[in-house]
Amino acid sequence: MAIPTSRTKEKANISIAAESCNGCGKCVTVCKDFSLKLENGKAAPSNTPAFGCIGCGHCMAICPTGAITISGREISAADLFDLPHQSQTATYEQLLALLLRRRSVREFRDKAIDAEIIAKILEAAKTSPMGLPPSDVNVLVLDSKSKTHQFAKDFCQYLEDMKWFISDWFLMAMRPFWGKANHELFKGFVKPMFKVFIENMKQDTNLVTYDAPLAMYFYGSPYTDPADPIVAASTAMYAAESLGLGTCMLGSIHPLIQNGKKARSFREKYGIKYTSREGIFVIFGYPAVTYRKGIKRTFASVTAMDSQ
Repeated sequence: MAIPTSRTKEKANISIAAESCNGCGKCVTVCKDFSLKLENGKAAPSNTPAFGCIGCGHCMAICPTGAITISGREISAADLFDLPHQSQTATYEQLLALLLRRRSVREFRDKAIDAEIIAKILEAAKTSPMGLPPSDVNVLVLDSKSKTHQFAKDFCQYLEDMKWFISDWFLMAMRPFWGKANHELFKGFVKPMFKVFIENMKQDTNLVTYDAPLAMYFYGSPYTDPADPIVAASTAMYAAESLGLGTCMLGSIHPLIQNGKKARSFREKYGIKYTSREGIFVIFGYPAVTYRKGIKRTFASVTAMDSQ
């Protein structure tokens, strides 16, 4: 038995070098699949795993003697690396300062982003936690201003062909099915968004991707935990901020390219492999503006449960 993903449908293999195992039991503690047990003072595969080894690598990473090797599900011993020392990590104050300085930037200097910087952003994004390994997050990279502009032009043409989707008759027909909140969202945001995008693009003004020199679309597969693409995109965004770039998440593109034949054709043109429950674009570039102040943000609610 194994949990399927788009990349593998087999469980990982657990190899234990009994002569190296000191019986500390740390691997058993961290394995939440119950794939391991202590037997005669040594680690051994369990006969009662929950799913079969998912390949998280926790046991291999925590073993003090290197007695455990995991292979399969896109993981092997070659993927192990030494953790950076705690002294190399950012303090809370440093991290908070980065978060406080971030604003959604849509105005960029006409300056390309080097391939090395793009590689660093992706390398950081790969570290994102995921619902289930191996990651089922896919990334479309548009690495120049000309590419993000062409994408926006194609998207606006796609919207032009989809105007029926925001017609009054369609919105009224769909209201009983998708409810009050969605109806209000479509009337107050989606419908005027179509007009703003299309009409401005006719004047060669790009309000879709803002002619950013870099855009990345993070999306999943039918197997993906819906949160995974959003988490990876957030990591990429903060990594880019640390490298001196301005960033902005764009939520308007993903929902509109998921359903129908025209959406499928659009995805195929850009090599987008799957429809995805959740996904998001992030644009990057060197800011053409400088903000002098930050603005405090709040949650809708924070509920602390009383002790029982």
